[in-house]
Amino acid sequence: MKARIQTTLGDIVVRLYDDTPLHRDNFIRLASDGFYDGTLFHRVIKDFMIQGGDPDSKGAPAGKMLGTGGLGYTIESEIKPGIFHKRGALAAARQGDEVNPERRSSGSQFYIVWGQTYNDGQLSQLSRQMKMQRMQQVFDSLVAQHRDEIMNLRRERNRAALQELQEKLAAEAEAQLKADGSTGMSDEQKTVYSTIGGTPHLDGQYTVFGEVEEGLDIVEQIQQAATGRGDRPAEDIVITAVTPL
Repeated sequence: MKARIQTTLGDIVVRLYDDTPLHRDNFIRLASDGFYDGTLFHRVIKDFMIQGGDPDSKGAPAGKMLGTGGLGYTIESEIKPGIFHKRGALAAARQGDEVNPERRSSGSQFYIVWGQTYNDGQLSQLSRQMKMQRMQQVFDSLVAQHRDEIMNLRRERNRAALQELQEKLAAEAEAQLKADGSTGMSDEQKTVYSTIGGTPHLDGQYTVFGEVEEGLDIVEQIQQAATGRGDRPAEDIVITAVTPL
């Protein structure tokens, strides 16, 4: 399924992934209802991404801070290991982990990746960081499952048992990563990020649910726009309509 995002700078055609049906169907429903018509690309960061879909941006006066608007619901995460933040990726914005540990997506806000290209050294470092980050996530999840046991051992001041449990959970986390194939960045990711570009540090953190098929030059124009406070473009870039194709 595809959709055409019409903007005051030109059109962007995106293909929505069947692997992320909740996000695909939500985006198409909002587009069909005319929800996006008149909203802005309210947050633009050069060499990073462009973000839209805030209902509060429709008709927003100059200088108004945007980015917190929504529809009162979130979407279950559909983060998939084989789908990543290459240039042109369409992904869902969300609140941070501290208030949103399940990484549920905004009901309406989305971003399109621009990013940059990386050399082999940078990619190796990023790959190590991604593996460590994933290891920490799995370990934290296991700790949460054993919270009551850990609290009891702390009350008993049983340091030896706490250390034994920590080592056990670390081993379980390592085994789970191996089973999941989470060994850092794949060869495909490294090839894409070294040639096409993107934002690899967002992989595994946000749901990517589509990609640009036409109009990547329009995305490039938008990400180069001059911005003011809150990364809002100095001159409004309006989404005039989003039409399912």
